[in-house]
Amino acid sequence: MEYKEKQNEIRNDILKKVKEFYLAGKDTHKFVGGKDYINYAGRIYDEKELVNLVDSSLDFWLTAGKYAGQFEKEFAEFLGVKYCLLTNSGSSANLLAISALTSPKLGERRLKPGDEVITTACGFPTTLNPILQNNLVPVFVDVDLGTYNIQVEKIQKAISKKTKAIIVAHTLGNSFDIGKILKIAKKNKLWVVEDNCDALGSKYNGKYTGTFGDISTSSFYPAHHITMGEGGAVLTNNPLLKKIIASFRDWGRDCWCDSGCDNSCKNRYSWQLGKLPKGYDHKYIYSHIGYNLKITDMQAAIGLAQLKKLPKFIKARRENFNFIYRFLQKYNKYFVLPEVNKNSEPSWFGFPILVKPDAPFTRAEIVNYLEKNKIATRMLFGGNLLKQPAYENIKCRTYGDLENTDTIMNNLFWIGVYPGLTKEKLAYIEKVFKEFFEQLN
Repeated sequence: MEYKEKQNEIRNDILKKVKEFYLAGKDTHKFVGGKDYINYAGRIYDEKELVNLVDSSLDFWLTAGKYAGQFEKEFAEFLGVKYCLLTNSGSSANLLAISALTSPKLGERRLKPGDEVITTACGFPTTLNPILQNNLVPVFVDVDLGTYNIQVEKIQKAISKKTKAIIVAHTLGNSFDIGKILKIAKKNKLWVVEDNCDALGSKYNGKYTGTFGDISTSSFYPAHHITMGEGGAVLTNNPLLKKIIASFRDWGRDCWCDSGCDNSCKNRYSWQLGKLPKGYDHKYIYSHIGYNLKITDMQAAIGLAQLKKLPKFIKARRENFNFIYRFLQKYNKYFVLPEVNKNSEPSWFGFPILVKPDAPFTRAEIVNYLEKNKIATRMLFGGNLLKQPAYENIKCRTYGDLENTDTIMNNLFWIGVYPGLTKEKLAYIEKVFKEFFEQLN
């Protein structure tokens, strides 16, 4: 065992040096307005993420391992759900969520090609893409201005005999009306998938979003509330769905052993499934046409350090949002400012600003002014996805018109509220807005 003691001694020395490395290079640059670019988002980390990353790399366990298992446990506990399954991105999480609902193991409730899924055309493509990738038919419902979430009152009327599920996102962290959607879903026996990728830490009726639907998804891309670089998670309280999601993520296999483990079922060579011979190795029996969408342990190691910072990140996002809201109120004759849904407490991803049609300037003019002054802006993702070249010829159905979605596509932009916005940066953002309106006169 001497070699192990020697290794541990060297490891501790390495990790100590990693901490010193971070502290030696810590940025002490003072922000200069107009010279330094203000990003809309970004990773916030310290030596703890680097120490975890290097510690994981020294184990050289290159796929999911102890850090992944620990993150799944702690993330599920933080949100208050039974099961968390890590995957390589939030987009993959959405793909796994919808693919899981097509499993034959769900019997009559499984989604089959041609079945309909209610969603919106206003948002990020990978909320929509899994519907199409599974040969399902999206049914588009318009959104409300101000909240930018699905118009719940139209969902019931949009349902047909083919409708089997609802998948919608909490837009920019602002919770949609979960209570009403769950009532509609229960009445019509629909699955509910919460795309919680932009809303980690948001609450509805005092409970975290991402805990209400049959399945929910999270993203850990660098722009999001916590990061692993790339990474995502699928969450559920349903043990059958958990098993199905894991199968689709892990090549479609029927076996549920973790990497490096064998014979968790104690029945490895006694199964008879499909037309395989009895006793065929359960580790190589496949019950779904799946993928390989696992994560590495090094990514999970970073995420575990980030997770401990999440409450502080949520608090900072809310404070930054409130600061921007306060100074923009004086310009509300030009803008539609964001509205919070009843019973919700957002953990904001960004601050949406809708330019009113009678404003004496266009979105392009104010966006160009902000960008010229080194303040990053973003559109609300794909705007109206049906106007995007990739979706021109998809099979879909639209309930009513998408007038508000088009308004958002033409007139809305958003700016960041992430924890990296210091008081100096926020003050500079306020100053630039003020100067924009002064030069209009």
